[in-house]
Amino acid sequence: MPYQLVRERLRPRQERSPFVQRATLFQDIVIRVVRYAFACIPAKIGKVFFSKGVALPFFKFRMLRNGVMRCPIFWKEVNREGLKGIYMIDDETRRPDIVVYYCHGGGFSMGSSYFYIEFLMAWIHLLKSAGYANPALFALEYTLVPEATYPTQTQEALAGYKYVLSIAPDPSRIVVGGDSAGATIILSLLLCLSKFTALKDKKPGLAVMISPWTTIISPKNENTPSDYLNADSLRLYGSQYIGTKASPEDAMVSPGHNKDLTWWRKASPTNGWFFIHGSEEVFAPETRDLIALLRQAGENVVSHEERGWIHAWPVVKLFLCNSEKERLSGLHSIVDMVKERVPRNTSR
Repeated sequence: MPYQLVRERLRPRQERSPFVQRATLFQDIVIRVVRYAFACIPAKIGKVFFSKGVALPFFKFRMLRNGVMRCPIFWKEVNREGLKGIYMIDDETRRPDIVVYYCHGGGFSMGSSYFYIEFLMAWIHLLKSAGYANPALFALEYTLVPEATYPTQTQEALAGYKYVLSIAPDPSRIVVGGDSAGATIILSLLLCLSKFTALKDKKPGLAVMISPWTTIISPKNENTPSDYLNADSLRLYGSQYIGTKASPEDAMVSPGHNKDLTWWRKASPTNGWFFIHGSEEVFAPETRDLIALLRQAGENVVSHEERGWIHAWPVVKLFLCNSEKERLSGLHSIVDMVKERVPRNTSR
């Protein structure tokens, strides 16, 4: 890895991979380490690193390092039968006027909402700055593989959506979102909601898909010179998630296989979709295909493809970039779209 780093960075700029052409030395080193870890280190190790026991102290350390002694956003854990997660809100004494429902990534086999807590709190802060009176967010803690396989995660996502419905002033003021495997779960949830008679008229207002893993097993999910994801590891994690109860071609477990335009129309949020991904990531081809399919179905879809960047870049940039503008660039794009699709301050 050190040899490859030095060799590539000594090449003329135009001969480097698209990501390395734009990355700082620090960013390049970190992504190479993550690429090695994703390809070579068992998921059970990553599961520990991204767990609450490690991620939460790391978040508190970052707060103290920046001179922040008190958590800027109120948050609490939700722990019910069949439902776990983190709920955060600007003012816990008042009802929210907008609620984000988020599912984290991690290949279905690692990750937690606690690792994303800084990203999620920044999202709340930016919504408040954008003019929302009292933004809130619920982040789902779904069961990871191999402890459980599909359809457990979709059932948990459905329970989480019912919880969010009980909080939000109106379904149209709910923004559902997720990154990577979390976005897959949200896509499955939306397809599921369209089949439920009691919930088909309670669709969210907007869906924000960050680097979605649209098709679990696909020949288009190939390694790129830039991305840190590894196609072989993805096939392993994806196969574990599908388990023995579903087929890899089942649209409910692998939404990219759904080519039924009518089903997508019924499943789509009332105010459309926002896709945000990197041009150099493994999932880019399948993401483009789903965007094209939704547009063919007549849905209102906006996409932001960040040139030269990699998987889940709005989250990655929060940890790898120095300036506040660059660190929050992905979230600013998301909040701008939320402002456009979900009116502000209609409920106090």
